[in-house]
Amino acid sequence: MSEIIAICNQKGGVGKTTTTISLGAYLAAFGRKVLLVDFDAQSNTTSGLGFDYKKLKKTVYNTLVLNDSPQETIYKTSVFGLHLLPASPDLIGAQVELNHFDNKEFRLAQILSSIAQYYNYILIDLPPSLGVLTINGLVAANQVLIPIQAEYYALEGLSQLITTIDLIRRNLEKDLHILGAILTLYDKRNRLDRMVAKHLRRNFPGYVFDITIPRNISLAEAPSFGKPIIQYNPYSEGARAYQQLAKELIQKVEFSNNNLKDNN
Repeated sequence: MSEIIAICNQKGGVGKTTTTISLGAYLAAFGRKVLLVDFDAQSNTTSGLGFDYKKLKKTVYNTLVLNDSPQETIYKTSVFGLHLLPASPDLIGAQVELNHFDNKEFRLAQILSSIAQYYNYILIDLPPSLGVLTINGLVAANQVLIPIQAEYYALEGLSQLITTIDLIRRNLEKDLHILGAILTLYDKRNRLDRMVAKHLRRNFPGYVFDITIPRNISLAEAPSFGKPIIQYNPYSEGARAYQQLAKELIQKVEFSNNNLKDNN
């Protein structure tokens, strides 16, 4: 059974794409079959894995709007077991074109349902907004992972996103769960970072992952080389943090699923 996880935060610059690529690569390294869905018109997940959207015959836009088969739009990456459904700036137009579809909020869910059986994990990199693309991603997912930068407005942003997820649950009758929040761009030497981390864990108990993702030059450099951190600098502090996040996520998701099976 595939776990479909939306990587979501309505604020930009919090490490959504870095988390999508790095987490996906380490999940694949741990033997899982992983699909990354780049659902942001900026196409950073696509370029961060070494693909040039201008040279790709098809992207997620073709599947979303033109009804092309998703199997024709998925590409293998340089990491064994890690595949990509790439994006392009055409997604900007898709936000308008989707209005002509019935059940427009369920388009991505319908697409992923036809290929989910082939993957253990599908990670969706969502745009930093709450438009129709983000709603599509949340409706397609069964879990949400929220990267949060350790800064003053983090608490408010997390509260707003939780409210949005609750609205989707109620209005679209979607069984959607918050997998957790992950602190990114964290500097333990910074007093504000430590204070924000403390408040997050106090106000949202059980929601915040134990591991934090540090500010790390290798994480910042890797996308410009078109490589995930596991290939660019696997011994860096940032790589070790994402490796630990993948372990923590596997334990949380797969241990929970095993318990459900045992109880049934």
